[in-house]
Amino acid sequence: MSEGSETVQLRLNALLAEAGLDPLDSEPCARFDAYLSLLIHWNARINLTSIRDKEGILSRHFVESIACARALPAGIATLLDFGSGAGFPGIPISLCRPEIAVTLAESQGKKAAFLQEATRTLGISANIHAGRAEALHVAFDCVTLRAVDKMQHAVQSAAQLVRPGGWLVFMTTSGELAGLQQAAGTAYLWRNVVPMSGSGDRVITLGERKISLPA
Repeated sequence: MSEGSETVQLRLNALLAEAGLDPLDSEPCARFDAYLSLLIHWNARINLTSIRDKEGILSRHFVESIACARALPAGIATLLDFGSGAGFPGIPISLCRPEIAVTLAESQGKKAAFLQEATRTLGISANIHAGRAEALHVAFDCVTLRAVDKMQHAVQSAAQLVRPGGWLVFMTTSGELAGLQQAAGTAYLWRNVVPMSGSGDRVITLGERKISLPA
């Protein structure tokens, strides 16, 4: 392990500890280090994320996405990251929960190309859907959203892609929480709200889609 990689591992695990989360082992840490390098390299050419410094990427993108991965209930087999952008939280979920088959949906061509390169470089088997998530005609065990444009409209669309008994998970602020939960519709029971420690008013919320009983 290089000195730079060791520094990234130590800093990421320190930030996880500050957030009340268990540390990562060296193997996933090495993959997050490679992900960080790739993000910084591509961000110099295309606007993947407005947060461009290493500390900001580690604390805002990585730690929050790892918190999301660990908040997901057991038993999820398929997951759609709706409007994945630079891969948050979908790529960290794939790294932390390899038992989940992750689909990264991204309609912007350059960002979809980044996701293709990231999954290849990191050696993860996530599927890339280079198009609008709404065009997918399949239901998932879980759909995640984070920092998607027109978030309320996106939540309405994402809610339709969750199978009965599955989960709709979004990362937002406490001020926007009620409106987004309402946008998801009456089919959801909101089971849990997880504060993102050290992240101001940002939260992760998990809604379970009701299973319709026969009349």
